[in-house]
Amino acid sequence: MAIRGRKPKPTALKVLEGNPGKRPLNDNEPKPRPIAPSPPSWLPREAKKQWKELAPALEKERLLTEVDGPAFAMLLLHWAQVAEATKILKKEGLITVDERGLPRKHPAHQILRDHSEAFRQYMAEFGLSPSARSRLNLPVQDEEDEFEAFLRAK
Repeated sequence: MAIRGRKPKPTALKVLEGNPGKRPLNDNEPKPRPIAPSPPSWLPREAKKQWKELAPALEKERLLTEVDGPAFAMLLLHWAQVAEATKILKKEGLITVDERGLPRKHPAHQILRDHSEAFRQYMAEFGLSPSARSRLNLPVQDEEDEFEAFLRAK
């Protein structure tokens, strides 16, 4: 049976937003370590390139954890599919000719549309769009990492 209604927000997100609904917070929610996972070997090259660029920044903001690998991989797989469809459209043009010789919209349009929508939805999960970021109120973090603090304490 499917769960009805809106997806619940993660407790950490509610805390960052100041708990606007003033409802009790879930103290027992799992809290995975904010460590970026490694990219899976099956990801396309374009997706792996984006992984290397985005993962460290998301890890630093504690928005990517050790258990987020599959969702992050899907985000970047959709990115790679959008990039591939865009390359095809750029190379082959927006219009194609069908078997009867009639002009038709290139099939890559639908691929681009489908993967763009899925990419947009995954972006919101990781706070990667301007509107998703505007909902976040992250605490100010020291630029000094734990190792530097350890060395300073010595």
